[in-house]
Amino acid sequence: MILVNRHTHAGKGPFHATLRIKPASRVDLIDVRGKLREEFGSDFTRYPKAFYISDHTTAGYLDQRLAKVLEHDSSNIQDYLQVFLKLFPPDADYRHDKLHLRTELSEQQRAVEPRNADSHLAFMGSGLRSAASYELRGEEPVWFVELDGVHVGGTRHRRTTVIAYTGEEDVARMQVTLPASPRSIDAQNLRDPALGLIGQLEGLAREHRVAFGRFEISLPLEERNAGLTVNEYETLLMTHDLRDVLRDPLRFAAQIGREALQAPRAIPAKVLNYAQYDVVQVFNKVMDQVGARRSLVERVVNRALALPVSHFLRMKRAISLPILDRKGEGVGEIGWGTYQSPILVQWKGAGGKTRVLNVRLVRFV
Repeated sequence: MILVNRHTHAGKGPFHATLRIKPASRVDLIDVRGKLREEFGSDFTRYPKAFYISDHTTAGYLDQRLAKVLEHDSSNIQDYLQVFLKLFPPDADYRHDKLHLRTELSEQQRAVEPRNADSHLAFMGSGLRSAASYELRGEEPVWFVELDGVHVGGTRHRRTTVIAYTGEEDVARMQVTLPASPRSIDAQNLRDPALGLIGQLEGLAREHRVAFGRFEISLPLEERNAGLTVNEYETLLMTHDLRDVLRDPLRFAAQIGREALQAPRAIPAKVLNYAQYDVVQVFNKVMDQVGARRSLVERVVNRALALPVSHFLRMKRAISLPILDRKGEGVGEIGWGTYQSPILVQWKGAGGKTRVLNVRLVRFV
């Protein structure tokens, strides 16, 4: 179910609509572009570009380039996602899902809190984005990808915002220096007020009076040992589960290997030790079970497995943070969900005490 919650358009400037979505299943694909075309017609379609924003950490959008490789086809995308959902299966030994360790939760919250570490890791691993730009002229869909829509506590209610616009205006650029983690493998919460990054970004948007636009935050070209994502910065998820994946990308799939990756005794006992797993063999077992033998999807995932961990997890070198004028005051603020944080993930130490981020402020026109 999709309900259009609000729409602003005054004949010029960007189009702005917020949709509320009720998923039909735990993993679901919803064509947001199709719904907007149907609801608003030329008010929406007259714009060549659109920026799609999710307020959530287990539901978002594919990068347009990846969606194009998958032919914008829902079956191809489902097959692609299923590979990562098998690599991060439910009920593996995730610290995030051991709710008695989650000290930030009350007893009432623990009773309904979803055990969804697998969805968070699949979101990051498959390269889903909290915000993605699309430029489409035809009838191609843009899929809102849901990975945790229905759980033991009930059905989620999701919110996504779309800004359609004509072009982008480069407003300002700056570099930000942040303290580097002393650990070799770590995830750093860039929304932490102590870092001061978000305050600097919000100040820049106010200074230039940007109502609708985005911040592009990127790593320098020479940085090869870190990536950026937007997700929930929950301590156990980031300091245990994500680190485990960065050390051993197939760790959680290997834990349930006997049930999920092969028939009993199909692989000799000696390779059930993760350290002796052959990556290609495991991948082929996953693909067999998923049924994604179509050459297109297999080629996309196979390419990921042939690359380093950073690419295997599709960690991005850049992320976008939306700027939205939800109050109609002519100046926007960073438009993100309650639990969303920009996160810098590193799989090797910085080699110094600081890291640098490039920031670009863009106005939609």
